[in-house]
Amino acid sequence: MTDPSKPLLSGQFIAFEGPRCLAQGPLAEVALQVKAATEARPLARILVFNAQTSEAIDFDHRGSAEEVLQLLAQAHSLAPVTDVGTRSQDDTPEDTPPRSGPGRPKLGVVAREVTLLPRHWAWLSGQPGGASVALRKLVDQARKDSQTQDERRLSQEASYRFMSAMAGSLDGFEEAARALFAADRSRFEALIAPWPTDIQAHLQQLAGAALKPSEASHSE
Repeated sequence: MTDPSKPLLSGQFIAFEGPRCLAQGPLAEVALQVKAATEARPLARILVFNAQTSEAIDFDHRGSAEEVLQLLAQAHSLAPVTDVGTRSQDDTPEDTPPRSGPGRPKLGVVAREVTLLPRHWAWLSGQPGGASVALRKLVDQARKDSQTQDERRLSQEASYRFMSAMAGSLDGFEEAARALFAADRSRFEALIAPWPTDIQAHLQQLAGAALKPSEASHSE
């Protein structure tokens, strides 16, 4: 379960009562619906997940609705999350040189030492635009490749985490997990087809990036 001492990022959450999706939305809204369902059906098995990461969320739903929301706010940070995934340290305002009067506008270019072997400098100097342009293109491509790999890995982890919690005892679980990590979409979808509809639907959303064909498969 989530450590209450750590801030919980805002976003979408999803609650399941058995195999059925009970609620989805911001954590406060989901918590109130879980509270109502628990009071109506005390023996119900309800699990709440972060809808993006599949981390299980635990909270105290005793007391009034106001008390539940107050405890939730105290235990977790619900402030909006800024987009930190696409910003590097070099993109921070401190690294951007200030503009100094009229003239050519500053483009946020930061001059820093780069140590390369002579053959590297020779190759870079022969590229269109020179060494600086070539280096920027190489860095941008590396960032793009890394982002794709990171998205695939995070999708695999979130999907497997949700599968383990909600479908670990269902037929075909192990084979579906192998298909997930092999990015075999057709086999994965065939294996989860007999599973409860709501579990299937959420799992297909989670596994979207994990099941995309890799660039290598396109080039073959």
